[in-house]
Amino acid sequence: MHKKLHEKIRDHFINLGKKYKILLPVAVIGLFITLLFTKMFHYIASASKRFACAAFVICCFFIGSSFAFPIFNPDNGFVTDGSEETMIAAANDSNLNFAPEDEIESAAAEETDTENVAIKDESGVLLDEDLVYLDDMLKDLPESEEEEPKPVETAAPTFDPFDWRLTLINKQHPIPDGYEFVLGDLSGSMKCDERIINDLLTMVKAAMDDGVKLVICSPYRDLERQEMLFNRKIDAYMKKGYSYMDAYKLSSQAVTIPGSSEHQVGLAIDIVTDYYTYLDDGFADTDAGKWLAEHCDEYGFILRYPKDKEYITGIEFEPWHFRYVGKQAAKLIMDSGICLEEFWEKYL
Repeated sequence: MHKKLHEKIRDHFINLGKKYKILLPVAVIGLFITLLFTKMFHYIASASKRFACAAFVICCFFIGSSFAFPIFNPDNGFVTDGSEETMIAAANDSNLNFAPEDEIESAAAEETDTENVAIKDESGVLLDEDLVYLDDMLKDLPESEEEEPKPVETAAPTFDPFDWRLTLINKQHPIPDGYEFVLGDLSGSMKCDERIINDLLTMVKAAMDDGVKLVICSPYRDLERQEMLFNRKIDAYMKKGYSYMDAYKLSSQAVTIPGSSEHQVGLAIDIVTDYYTYLDDGFADTDAGKWLAEHCDEYGFILRYPKDKEYITGIEFEPWHFRYVGKQAAKLIMDSGICLEEFWEKYL
């Protein structure tokens, strides 16, 4: 009967040790290594399917990861051709597929990126515990606020990429290391970057003077809160039968990935109104939604995730999510109909 290779090697080292006493240590080491590799080979061979499945899942995770957003390039972060056609083509050529609108909208009624304290009644409306009415703070608001210094007019406006107001935060650009800010109180446990409070209050008061009631429902969120919302979103999709990878991709379109949320630096504010507290596209058709879309830039805010810009921002249309960038940049962004990513590509 023919011996297998490992048996021949084993016998060779045994005979070597018996024949040459001086080479006994070498024979023992060789015999040990032979036995070790033999055992490993048999174990891997007996569990080959298990290892193959694990390798396949790992490869699929890296290939399908939502961090791999293909319309950005490593040189400047974005496609060099800023045209809408180029960006749409790049997105269409990629493997990044946005969830069908009916799937995202149905899930958004349950839990969305806008939740701060997820307490809702059976209809999905935020309860009073989630809402911040700034009436008391408005009483102490001075009649005239100090205007942001107006830049010297030039042919092409210039902006400082290190300006805290313009910090780009998204899936491809997480919160910078060492980013510092001080939180200021709005009401109860609700907070935001203290540097934007005066402009926020001035905007709320101006809306009130125009007969529009603005209500804050989600300002600053810490990392722990963002992780909880994101993981809960994944769980909700997995309960519907999605795989973890599909659930992760779908979740990243509705809830910002922890560590890359503007809420975590206190610059993002989610706003509803007193008679419409649904967190959905319908807010855009309310008086408050229309007023904000028209006037938010006057107070340094922009609509952060505009409609038809999902292929750039990676986030679905959120008519309630506003981001502070300062008055000059806000006017330019809103007048041009661009998103913050496009602003960075063109001006910074």
